[in-house]
Amino acid sequence: MPGPPLDRLIDDLYYLEGVPPYPRLMLPAAPAPLLIVNLGAPFLLRAGADPEAVEYADGCAVATPTRAWEFGYPTPTRSVGVHFRPWGLAPFLPMPAAELCDRPATVEQIWGRPAITELRQRLTSAHAPEEMLMLLEDELVRRMRRINGLDLVRHLSSAIAESGGAVPISDLGVAARASSTYVAKRFKEVIGVTPKRLARSYRFTATVLTIDVAAPIDWGDVAARAGYFDQAHFVHEFREFTGLTPTRYVEARQRFLREHPDHVLEGWPVPVD
Repeated sequence: MPGPPLDRLIDDLYYLEGVPPYPRLMLPAAPAPLLIVNLGAPFLLRAGADPEAVEYADGCAVATPTRAWEFGYPTPTRSVGVHFRPWGLAPFLPMPAAELCDRPATVEQIWGRPAITELRQRLTSAHAPEEMLMLLEDELVRRMRRINGLDLVRHLSSAIAESGGAVPISDLGVAARASSTYVAKRFKEVIGVTPKRLARSYRFTATVLTIDVAAPIDWGDVAARAGYFDQAHFVHEFREFTGLTPTRYVEARQRFLREHPDHVLEGWPVPVD
């Protein structure tokens, strides 16, 4: 966890190096923007409904997605990155977050080629991962800018997160003494999605992370406990958020846990055949 002022924007910074467990992983539409500064061979991303993967050499920025996305790792892989809170990426972008929704940008597109070239050179010259993360943290502090409506969005998003997406969205605007139109506009600019969409993401994430793939699953019961009116709606949303049917997701998670029982990637990512 970084210190102030980044601690209100970021969950963690990380360093990744080595051989990935699978060449491709499917990642969910979770409320977790991401910044990757790539230090190795280019990686591939297939976002949203894109039929083909796109190559990223210097890294990428991913705003809160609305659909599952696929990450193709080079072997070996090496990068540093940031896991943001839903509102945390916006202060480091030159454009509204909505412009990156299901359309990841390269780091060059957001910070410029000279800046990312210099940053990558400093990172690769560092002597240890801890030094690399300090360099990245310093770069973020230097680039952080004020965003209109950030405090409002952070406050309301925190309420959505604490309720697991169950808080009535209409209540948020009333509590904030702001119109639903104003709140939705600020959310789109800061997070990339509306409050309703963010709540759906939290609700779905909370539901799926409670599924024990090692035990029999009553999908009707899972859907009902998550607040879905019917199982068909739940299955449709499951495919949208994970890229897989519930049955296929369980099979992929079982395979991951069977082949890599002690791996740090727990819960969400699933291998792509």
